[in-house]
Amino acid sequence: MHYTAQATGVAYRYPQNNRGLSPLSLEIKAGDAVLVTGPSGCGKSTLARCLTGLIPHLYRGELSGEVRIDGMPTAQTPLWQLAEQAGMVFQNPAAQMLTTSVEEEIIFGLENLGLPPHDIRDRLESALARFGLEALRHRAPQTLSGGEQQKLALAAITARRPSLLVLDEPLSMLDGRAVADLTAHLTDLTDHGTGIVICEHRAGHLQAIPGLHSIQLNGYAVQEPTEPDHASRFTHHTLDFTLKVSKLGVTLGRHPVLHDLSFSAAGGSVVAIAGRNGVGKTTLLRALAGLQKHSGTIAAEGMPPDLGLVFQNPDLQLFNPNVREEILYRVPEPDRELYAWLIEALGLAPYEETPPLLLSEGEKKRVALALVLMHRPQHGILLDEPSLGQDAAHKATLIHLCRALAAAGKLVILTTHDLALAAEADRLLLLGDEGFVADGPPIDVLRDADAWSRVGLPAPAVEVLCKPEVLGKPGGYP
Repeated sequence: MHYTAQATGVAYRYPQNNRGLSPLSLEIKAGDAVLVTGPSGCGKSTLARCLTGLIPHLYRGELSGEVRIDGMPTAQTPLWQLAEQAGMVFQNPAAQMLTTSVEEEIIFGLENLGLPPHDIRDRLESALARFGLEALRHRAPQTLSGGEQQKLALAAITARRPSLLVLDEPLSMLDGRAVADLTAHLTDLTDHGTGIVICEHRAGHLQAIPGLHSIQLNGYAVQEPTEPDHASRFTHHTLDFTLKVSKLGVTLGRHPVLHDLSFSAAGGSVVAIAGRNGVGKTTLLRALAGLQKHSGTIAAEGMPPDLGLVFQNPDLQLFNPNVREEILYRVPEPDRELYAWLIEALGLAPYEETPPLLLSEGEKKRVALALVLMHRPQHGILLDEPSLGQDAAHKATLIHLCRALAAAGKLVILTTHDLALAAEADRLLLLGDEGFVADGPPIDVLRDADAWSRVGLPAPAVEVLCKPEVLGKPGGYP
C-alpha cells in the first residue's frame, strides 16, 4: 500500500530543554484526515516539523525513528525535494512570510516548483478567491492582521497542491466565516487525495471533515497549571476608574481602519471584543496601549491609561536569553513572590532557563502575559487573541486570572475569535466596519443573529459554546 507519509517510532528532543516528542508511529494514506490533539507543549508542533522534514534539516536535536514522505526518508532526502510533496502552515504564520506582497507570497512557492506562467497565474487567482484575499493582493504581508496572515499562509501552501498538508493550529486566528470556508476546503482536498494532518485545540470545528480520525499526544510530563485566584496580588495602585474612548480614528497608510469609535469601560470588568479578520481589533488594542497614532481621545480619569498589552504574535515582544530574564526585564525592584507565583500559575516553572523563542506558541503567549503582569500596569491589561495555542487547562487558568484582575479593580480587554472564551467575559462588543454593532452581556450578543449578519459572520451556536451556568445568567458571572 502507498502511504503519503509514514512515521515509525519517531521521537525528538530539543537540546535546550530536553523536551519534544515522545515515540510515535503514524501512517497517512492519500485522502486521510488526521487530527492531532494534546495539551500545550506536548509535541504537536514538533510532530508537524518531523512530518514535513523541517526536523532534522532545520533543527539540531536528538531524532530517533524514521519518517518517510511519499516513500522518501526525510533524514536522507534534501529539504527542497521533500517540499515538493509536503507543505506546512506554521502556527505563527508571520514566521513564513518571505515577500513584499500577498500576490508575490503565493507566486513564490509556485515558481519554486517550476510551473509554467499560465499555471502559476491560474493557481494564484484561485487561491486569492478561495481565501478572500483579492482586495489584499498588493498589501505587504507584514501589514495584515493575524487572521489575514493565516489565510495567506494557507493560500500559499495549498496553491502548491502538496500530497501531504500539515496544519499547525490553522483555526487559531480565523473568524467564524473563515473557519467554515477552511473546513469545506480541507474536505475538498481530502476528496481529491490529499493527506491532511491538523494540530489543533479547537477540534470541534473540524468534525465536519468526513473520515477525520484523532490521535492524542501526551508529551514529556507537561506541567498542569495551577489555578490563580488571589486577587490581592494585583491591587497595587488600583483606583476606581472608567476608561473613556471618544471619536477614535486610525488610518494605516491610506486605509481607514477605525472611524469615530466611542465606548467606555469600567475598572473591575472583563470585556471581550469580537469581529471578522481585518476589521481593526488589534489596531484598537494598540491605540489603547499608546502604541498606535490615532485621532480622538483615550483617557482614564482624564489621563492616558496605563494598560499592558500582550501581543497577538508574542515573538514581537520576546528577546531576552531566557524566560526568567524576559519576565523580569526592566522591572525595578521586582516582587519575587509575584514572579514565583506567576511562573507556577502559568506553567512556566520548567522553562526558566529556556530561551523564550524556543517555546511553543502557547508557552510564549504565557511568558508575554507574565512579563506584562510583572510590570503591574495601573489600569489593567489588553490581551490580543489570548487563547492562541492554549489547551483547555491553560485557557481555564487564563479565565481565572482575568477574573482575579477584575476582582482587584483592573480592566481586562481581550480580542478573540474564540467565542467560548468571549462567553466568559462580563461584556461582549461586536466590531464591524461601521463600529460596534452590538454591546452587552455575552449571551445576549451571541444570540443576536442580526448583529452577526451585519458584520459578515455566521451566528454562533450558543448552546455549544457556552457552559450551562453561562446560558442561565446574563453576562455569565454574578
